Amino acid sequence: MLPETTTPAHALLRDAGLRVTAPRLAVLAALDGLPHASADAVFGRVALALPGTSLQAVYGVLAALAGAGLVRRIEPAGSAALYELRTGDNHHHVVCTVCGDVADVDCVVGHAPCLTPSNDAGFVVQTAEVTFWGLCSRCRDADDDVALEAEAVSATGAVGAEGLEGAGRAS
Repeated sequence: MLPETTTPAHALLRDAGLRVTAPRLAVLAALDGLPHASADAVFGRVALALPGTSLQAVYGVLAALAGAGLVRRIEPAGSAALYELRTGDNHHHVVCTVCGDVADVDCVVGHAPCLTPSNDAGFVVQTAEVTFWGLCSRCRDADDDVALEAEAVSATGAVGAEGLEGAGRAS
């Protein structure tokens, strides 16, 4: 049974025309600390609070919340759908091509929709969704470390086991 108190989550659900249910409150609570979360990650948190909840129920709640505009669903190429509470501000995302980490990017320039299409095909454009791709700082640093290690091996003339075997056969 749900507590009778009114919280911001209760109000959000009611204002969106949704019934206040324990799974919906648990999903909102999970997303509060997990921006850009997959349904599996949300389920992991919800299952701790509501052990009887199924993954399918979490998918259903996420769909209802996204449909009501309380949650934003993003779908970076090659990734499962991700969900976040930040909605209605037309922000964009940057995704690491190595580890898949996602970060928010505020509107590129000006007011929504931030970008103007060269041909709107008769549409009234309301939002733009842009995904930037690149290396996050962790992956970039790891890539730099690998390059530095390779340079160090090259500079010291170290030879791997294959090189020693090949050298032994040549003599």
